Amino acid sequence: MFHKLLEKVDALVNFERASAHCDIPCKIYDPVSAQLAALSVIRFADLIEELNGENPAQLVRLVREKEIHAEKVKQEIRVIWGDYFKAPQIEKYPDVHELAHKIMMAGSACKQHTSRDKGVELLNLVNQFAEYFWSSKDVATYTATCPYPPAEQVVYPKLA
Repeated sequence: MFHKLLEKVDALVNFERASAHCDIPCKIYDPVSAQLAALSVIRFADLIEELNGENPAQLVRLVREKEIHAEKVKQEIRVIWGDYFKAPQIEKYPDVHELAHKIMMAGSACKQHTSRDKGVELLNLVNQFAEYFWSSKDVATYTATCPYPPAEQVVYPKLA
């Protein structure tokens, strides 16, 4: 009903059409959000394991958050892969499409399971994607253990 009302108002006023092509402002891309979400998936798997079947309410909350963060990984990678990776980057990394697909599949597996190993696999794939991303910008990277649980290896850009 509300939609029909807006259509009638638009027909009378003839609002100017607006459109946008980006999910985020141009040139603001960074795989760190996907990396943090993947680390969170691992941490949630660890916390689920620590519950030992106790506290069902906490279990439900942790599983829900794990699934939200696994989906966030997929969304963040989809945006960078779809909006940032163009012909020059694809020529340099011809397997980026396959890598993005593997990340989508690994993210889905993390939503389906509570396995820590699946979370680590997802993080490893996202780290590889981060290496491609930073290399495509001629930014060197290094790998270090993140300073918080789950204390996994993360690819970071070397920023001057």
